[in-house]
Amino acid sequence: MKAVVIGATGATGRELVLQLLADKRVDSVTVLVRRSFFTADPKLLEVVVNFDKLEDFSPYIIGDIAFSTLGTTLKAAGSKEAQWVVDYDYQLKFAALSKINHINTFVLLSSAQASIHSRFYYTKMKGLLEEAIKALNFPKLIIVRPGPIDRPNTDRRAEKITIKMLNFFNKLGFLKPYKPISTMTLAKAIVESAFEDKQGLVDEYNPKEIWEELGHS
Repeated sequence: MKAVVIGATGATGRELVLQLLADKRVDSVTVLVRRSFFTADPKLLEVVVNFDKLEDFSPYIIGDIAFSTLGTTLKAAGSKEAQWVVDYDYQLKFAALSKINHINTFVLLSSAQASIHSRFYYTKMKGLLEEAIKALNFPKLIIVRPGPIDRPNTDRRAEKITIKMLNFFNKLGFLKPYKPISTMTLAKAIVESAFEDKQGLVDEYNPKEIWEELGHS
């Protein structure tokens, strides 16, 4: 299997790439990045790209499966408009080029509660992206919607507080499906979802299904 990845330098994306490189089922991994990041590996092709001109790098968007784990925060982006470019425009363009280049399976890392009807900007944006990618009609589309992600060394204060609260409630037996998931564990779930032989054109993994995929029902 030949994989191509965007969002490879993010907390989840880098774990995903390392696991794909270690997986014997995977023959090669192409990563599209803003700047060189990974250590050389015989299975890895690292391509430095301009995401504003992603179509110029279309010849590298080839393979059997495409993974999109790209994303940013409002704080890092600086505005909702700038966040939209990264979280929506770049990912939709990548998906469209993947479809044009006949990649059969597309895997999108989305967010729990993503919905076009959401009252919140972030989850509505994620929902709109999901619907736009569904409209491309991939032979196989996998959408992974994790709950809170436990990122190592995160500087996101709200995220740290949420993780601590959920860990507390989990110990009491509450909100088990929404227990925080580490980037390493999430990457494992993403990889396994790609090899899952499910019926249907769209496979959707919400927090409960993610843990079931990992054998933690």
